[in-house]
Amino acid sequence: MPHPELFTPIDLGGITLPNRIVVSPMCQYSAREGRMTDWHLMHLGQFACSGAGLFVVEATGVTPEGRISHGCTGLYDDATEQAMARALAVYRGITRHPVGIQLAHAGRKASAHPPFAGGKALGPGESPWQTAAPSSIAFGEGWPVPHELAVSEIHSLRDSFVKATARAKRLGFDAVELHAAHGYLLHEFLSPLSNQRNDSYGKNRMQFPLEVAAAVREAWPKERCLGARISASDWAEGGAGPEDAVAYARELERLGFDYVCVTSGALVPHARIPVSAGYQVPFAAKVKKETDIAVRAVGLIVRPEQAEQIVASGQADMVALARGFLDDPRWVWHAAEHFGVRVEVPPPYARTRPDQWPGAQLARPRETV
Repeated sequence: MPHPELFTPIDLGGITLPNRIVVSPMCQYSAREGRMTDWHLMHLGQFACSGAGLFVVEATGVTPEGRISHGCTGLYDDATEQAMARALAVYRGITRHPVGIQLAHAGRKASAHPPFAGGKALGPGESPWQTAAPSSIAFGEGWPVPHELAVSEIHSLRDSFVKATARAKRLGFDAVELHAAHGYLLHEFLSPLSNQRNDSYGKNRMQFPLEVAAAVREAWPKERCLGARISASDWAEGGAGPEDAVAYARELERLGFDYVCVTSGALVPHARIPVSAGYQVPFAAKVKKETDIAVRAVGLIVRPEQAEQIVASGQADMVALARGFLDDPRWVWHAAEHFGVRVEVPPPYARTRPDQWPGAQLARPRETV
């Protein structure tokens, strides 16, 4: 069997991923006042053992108001930075594999309950806060109308991204990823469904996201990795689409970004999304074909053969998994076994290798993925 492309290294900026498999940033809704908790020690610790080429910390608010929920992580003051340093030390104590952080602002989708508590907007008596967006257009029925950002506030939020980037640099992250998708603030500026301003930030919807990107690029070391999660479709009439994603990716490439992760949806609640295995991969393939920036595919990528086909066929340079990793934190080990590849396993867990089970006739208690 030829060596699978999935298990070949890739250079991104000044760092090298040992394989093309990424643990997607996944909100845990388990922080306290923006500070990581013991839950995050477990979360980062288990994925430090995963063997993934890159682990990306969940969407992290650059301001308190930029968090999705009361339980979301932040990186905007010394307390949030110190709590993150504690969790990051656990990760670093287990693996040398790169670790990144996704920086975000939730915009009009902030001040909400976590999905497992309904995901709706916080109501009176639940400590809601004033949300902000490019235009005063609510996310949907039952959601508050956000404050329309003044130009001075837009500039202040750009600076908040830069300050969070400086904290990420001090913490020693290998990669920073801007969240410009899933209906959050940067995505809201990019879509005509949520950005109906009459000034330059509305006439050129990429202006603010690119101002943030340029400022973060200036603040982030070239010897590390810088990327962005971008949206390829709003899945709604009149919304942004694949061509907009290509144009945005080209601009990010021009600014010196190292990769984009191509996703879609979540801008409006009435979007009709034909969810199926790998349903967003064609978007990644389009961006890959029409730009020179490295591309990561994401969205119900579950099986090793599927992931290998995406990378080996050139549709994307990397794949990111979320639910697949939550279900099986040892997904990389099992995929490597499937392809006959040997990957590094923490010594205390080395006895889980197939050749370490006593008695060749014994079957493993769990089938490989």
